[in-house]
Amino acid sequence: MKTALLDVNVLVALAWPSHIHHEAAHEWFSLEQQYGWATCPITQSALLRLSSNPKILPDAVSLADALGLLKAMTEIPTHQFWEDSLPLPDGIVFQQGYVLGHRQITDAYLYSLAIHHDARLVTFDSGISALYPAVADKHLHILQA
Repeated sequence: MKTALLDVNVLVALAWPSHIHHEAAHEWFSLEQQYGWATCPITQSALLRLSSNPKILPDAVSLADALGLLKAMTEIPTHQFWEDSLPLPDGIVFQQGYVLGHRQITDAYLYSLAIHHDARLVTFDSGISALYPAVADKHLHILQA
């Protein structure tokens, strides 16, 4: 099994029991985290931003509490931190010609980062598979909501 780079929606769903997909994310995580899971600056900063935004989460917390939550999550022994070390133009997904607009940039980068690490991106967003369909079976895992 490959290491899993969790996209921000999966991270938020794991962190917040009130999230609509918490149960699905938690079920997947309990079965798969033993194989390793990763975050990067993009996903970590997005978790902080969303967790402290009351317009997004009714039970939003202070930034200090969100940082504590992130710290607790990333102290799980199977966690890996990946630096954003892949220049955007070098991301394999950007070279395939399927990225069509600004709303796909972050997804394409995270998908490229997972491929770069010979890992898989875990997401609830089934549309990501269209960004590089040839490797979706190997490098993408879509959670069922």
